[in-house]
Amino acid sequence: MSRPWTLPLRRNRTGGDDGRPPSGRGTSNPLQALRRRFHSGELGSVPVVLGLLVVWIIFESLNPAFLSPRNLSSLSVDIVGIGMISTGVVFVLLLGEIDLSVGSVSGLAAAAFAVLNVNEGVPEIFAVLLAVLAGTAVGAVHGFFFAKVGVPAFVVTLAGLLGWNGLMLYLLGSSGTINLDDKGLVAMLTGFYFSHVAAAYGLAALGTAGYFLACYQDVRRRRTAGVPARPLSEIILRTGVLAVISLASAYVLNQFQGLPLALLIFLVFLVGLDQVLVRTRYGRMLFALGGSVEAARRTGLNVDLVRISVFMVSGTMAAIGGLFLASRVTSATQTSGSGNLLMDAIAAAVIGGTSLFGGRGRTWSALLGVLVIQSIASGVALLGVQTAVQFMITGGVLLVAVTIDSLSRRAQRAHGRV
Repeated sequence: MSRPWTLPLRRNRTGGDDGRPPSGRGTSNPLQALRRRFHSGELGSVPVVLGLLVVWIIFESLNPAFLSPRNLSSLSVDIVGIGMISTGVVFVLLLGEIDLSVGSVSGLAAAAFAVLNVNEGVPEIFAVLLAVLAGTAVGAVHGFFFAKVGVPAFVVTLAGLLGWNGLMLYLLGSSGTINLDDKGLVAMLTGFYFSHVAAAYGLAALGTAGYFLACYQDVRRRRTAGVPARPLSEIILRTGVLAVISLASAYVLNQFQGLPLALLIFLVFLVGLDQVLVRTRYGRMLFALGGSVEAARRTGLNVDLVRISVFMVSGTMAAIGGLFLASRVTSATQTSGSGNLLMDAIAAAVIGGTSLFGGRGRTWSALLGVLVIQSIASGVALLGVQTAVQFMITGGVLLVAVTIDSLSRRAQRAHGRV
């Protein structure tokens, strides 16, 4: 009989960003702790934040309209569809695997919703639920063939990329396009804004206060248990930075149309799924499995079940992202889920800090990564530059991100952390 799954887990290689502090985080000097993290390869989200600032500075210097309230508000909605898909990809990457089907699954969900609601007259709420459940079912199929049959995830999801895209085309029929109700529920996902200034500022204040309380409670639990914890000065510093960013974002959004409903929903998903990763037993299972499959199996972890579940999460988030993308154009077409959507979703997760080698990542990686990618796309569009330039810039940023990941792993290995 297998032992209960209680073996202390191998620490996530994010430098403690999964809620578990690295060595030295108990020091009272935040600067020393930061310096130690850099030397040991525990860079966290610092590189991508610096990269995002560089991208914004460059495009703003070339076109002052880039950081205008209108463009930033549009950017905050544009990131949601891809960001939702990328968030699901993070769960798969945590195991060191890949899901190549997310683009096709997102298009399939949009087509399924359109057919059910527009052609068959199914109420929108039920059509949405069925479309999302279709994504979950697709993920379960992928996970079954990967975990139970032993087919590599790359092959299974590549087959899904082709097969689900074909099913989407079949559902759309000869017309190839189904227009959605521009005043319906799905259209409102990206078309509705909370125009009152209190909405954006309230969300900023609530998010900042919630972050501080969560960190403070975590410190209290750790000190009670006698394990290293972040110093209070570091928590205050982090909270202050978050407050400045949140309030500045709220101010900019209120200069245009207010807080977008799409952004609010996206942030709720990010926070909720992040709590699943860092606060639940399931999240600890993912990090353990991503660190070492054999070690996790020996502790009694149901490896097959966890593997199936991450593909179900990926399929579900792909379906939700597909509905947001359909909402943006109020239609489901033959091009839904195609183009560079798949590459953008995977690149966003990696650029944001999720490791391709498994065992390291947060849902916030999707937010940071998709901000970089969509900022590049927005800046290129404003400058009237060819799309080819956008691809080249994004490819360069992705290469830099993977290089940093590889160098970080090398530094961690030198310090005995891998």
